[in-house]
Amino acid sequence: MSISLYDPSVWGGLLTLSVLEIVLGIDNVVFLAVLVSRLPEGQKEKARRLGLLMAFGLRVAMLIGLVWIIGLTQPILQIAGFALSWRDIILIAGGLFLIFKATHEIHGDIEGEVETEADRAARSKRNSFASIIAQIAVIDLVFSIDSIVTAIGIAEHVEVMIAAIVIAMLVMYFAAVAVGRFIERHPTTKMLALSFLLLIGMALIADGAHFHIPREYIYIAMAFSGAVETFNVLASRNRRKRH
Repeated sequence: MSISLYDPSVWGGLLTLSVLEIVLGIDNVVFLAVLVSRLPEGQKEKARRLGLLMAFGLRVAMLIGLVWIIGLTQPILQIAGFALSWRDIILIAGGLFLIFKATHEIHGDIEGEVETEADRAARSKRNSFASIIAQIAVIDLVFSIDSIVTAIGIAEHVEVMIAAIVIAMLVMYFAAVAVGRFIERHPTTKMLALSFLLLIGMALIADGAHFHIPREYIYIAMAFSGAVETFNVLASRNRRKRH
């Protein structure tokens, strides 16, 4: 089907899908900010760009392979009358990965145990550039599938979907920079970001189990918590100035 730039429905679809893709990209941005914060200063920007580039590439590749994406939503496994598709399995696995990663990070920050030389070597290996990029690639795949399935249900033209993804990626890039710098300047906010990842992980598992949690509830909770934390940061800054 040809696309007409004079068709209002095309522009309406582009606007709607762009907003949705930006909102869905919030999960990606939070995860990216947490992981990149582990890297040395000189590698953070490179990892951020590479992570978003992979997210963009995966989304475009999936759009080109629409038949494959549609096939991911077809049931492949029946367990006691409960049907599972590849999409469900990937979402559940991605949710478990997020919960594991966030729990591990929270445990490390709270315990603060004395590290042995072996512990430091293991942590250095986990936080290496290649390891961080590999983790970003895994979660990019999970979020990309969710994003593209949404796009297919809204827009009719692949060109519109790609344009919306490009717009969302540009917004995500600047948002990722801002969120990353905020977390670096205010380390206490990292715990809040990790809590968000736990919430997102549970939502992915629920989606994979066919129990959809409206994303609006999750994002409103995240926005409220973020606003409270911002007020705390401002209050702490004012207290430091007075003293």
